[in-house]
Amino acid sequence: MKKYRQLFMLFLPAILFHSCQWQSKTELPKDKISSESKIDFTNSPKQITRTIKQDRQGHVWFATWEGMIKYDGHSFTNITSELSLSRFFSVLEDRNGNFWFGSIGSGVYHYDGKSFRNFTINDGLADNSVTYIYEDKKGNIWFATLGGASCYDGKSFRNFTSKEGLCNNDVNSILEDETGRFWFGTGEDACFYDGNSFTKIKNTEGHTFQNVRHIIEDKKGNVWLGGNDGLWRYRDNEFKNFTKDFIGYIYEDEIGNIWTSSNSAKYSGWALSRYDVTTIDNLEPKVTEIKAEAGMYFGILEDSNGNIWWGTLNGVYKYDGNTFQDFKADKLD
Repeated sequence: MKKYRQLFMLFLPAILFHSCQWQSKTELPKDKISSESKIDFTNSPKQITRTIKQDRQGHVWFATWEGMIKYDGHSFTNITSELSLSRFFSVLEDRNGNFWFGSIGSGVYHYDGKSFRNFTINDGLADNSVTYIYEDKKGNIWFATLGGASCYDGKSFRNFTSKEGLCNNDVNSILEDETGRFWFGTGEDACFYDGNSFTKIKNTEGHTFQNVRHIIEDKKGNVWLGGNDGLWRYRDNEFKNFTKDFIGYIYEDEIGNIWTSSNSAKYSGWALSRYDVTTIDNLEPKVTEIKAEAGMYFGILEDSNGNIWWGTLNGVYKYDGNTFQDFKADKLD
């Protein structure tokens, strides 16, 4: 467990792991790199890219170890190049159109499109390393940090740590489900928060979850958890396991397919896997694996054109259903 936590948090100092076992799989066409001559790739991500989001204007944002990079469809701009040398792990556009950038070591930055405001432990943030950002139904902004979870109501922070009952201070993911209950995935266990107290979550085997990396709620209100124990779905008060392979990130696309970045026995490394929505309740769901030579995979995004993007150890890839595009300039000469 500690190996995965160190690997995914700060990569201090190395990144190695493997896993096993898959269900039904269908392989997509072999890697193809396509180039677009009209795009300026000068400032495209070339280092670790943890999170990818598309804003309401259609721009794609990348939280990278080089900074926060915005892609407008023609060129890439490093928004924070003159602001901070920090490694960025997370990004959120809130309901008001403001952006929040989570860094490792420098806290979180609020960006209104013109100016920045930096929040750190001096302002009440639980820790200066922010790995995940989430907006709840009331518009509060939550920050998963290496020192607990922080909730910002626009005026002040309220922090939740192990002293308050949080299962572990190394927080990876936060979710408010359709009932208003909060889920926390941490470097050790996962837990619920009902507004009064925390409860550790146990799966159908009676075990607590270990190193939960990501939690999402799908369009049907089902909650998905991924981490050391693989991929699990929570529905009607029961958990179902889909794979025991390590899961780093979970994403639901427009039609309801579930995508994961995970270990793959088939490729003896990492792959992007798609669980087909039409077979997801079958005993053996159809799982399609996508493989590009890029080491580990991180955040996933389906853009407004239906393309799938994902972050890697050395930049980003895009898949249009037929070909791969690697957005490093040195691959497009």
